[in-house]
Amino acid sequence: MNSATTIGIIGAMDVEVALLKQHMEEHGGMRASTSAGMEFFEGRIGDANAVVVQCGVGMVNAATCTQVLIDRYGVGCVLNTGIAGSLDASINIGDIVVATDAVNHIMDVRNLGYAAGQTPGCDTLAFPTSPALRKVVVAAAAKVGVTTHEGRVASGDCFVCTDMEKQRIVEMFDAKCCEMEGAAIANVCYLSGVPCGIVRAISDKADGSSQMDYPTFEAQAARQCAALVIRALSGMK
Repeated sequence: MNSATTIGIIGAMDVEVALLKQHMEEHGGMRASTSAGMEFFEGRIGDANAVVVQCGVGMVNAATCTQVLIDRYGVGCVLNTGIAGSLDASINIGDIVVATDAVNHIMDVRNLGYAAGQTPGCDTLAFPTSPALRKVVVAAAAKVGVTTHEGRVASGDCFVCTDMEKQRIVEMFDAKCCEMEGAAIANVCYLSGVPCGIVRAISDKADGSSQMDYPTFEAQAARQCAALVIRALSGMK
């Protein structure tokens, strides 16, 4: 991983990519193109060439977006930035989770002999992230004093907001946080042989308090995560 690598950066919502686009516009400008109904913005972030895109919410959108980044834009790695719900009492709102791997917590074909979360025909349960990308992000977080946790991210097409669902995911997958895109991105990258990273700022506790916390902390957490990505790429050599 070096500054010559073009990095694809995916956020599900506009609030997750707005700061990244603003940074590119202020540092040399950006050019836009459209593919699969999504707008892709090419420019510079820190020391890196980057393609930033809002994929939309959910696993299908995230997977489609990732494949377009790889096939059309030729990115050398993919970084997913955004927000997530904490699954660990020690991980608080505003903390950062840097994924070691990602699992699809709604995939369930156990009746055919597969492990919970495992996709039939796939040789792994959890899709790994790039140690090099993790190192860059964790180092950037340490420099700005952001509390950072490394561990598994669980993804699925549902907004986790009950203790029952939270406990199911923790007991089955030992995940640190949950969201709705990361595992799909990591899955596509794994199949394509492209390194990926997942960086998530905690916006809620995924425990039934989301209705109170989520509107309050969503924008703040998303912006914090994007700012960390900019800081990380600015120090990448």
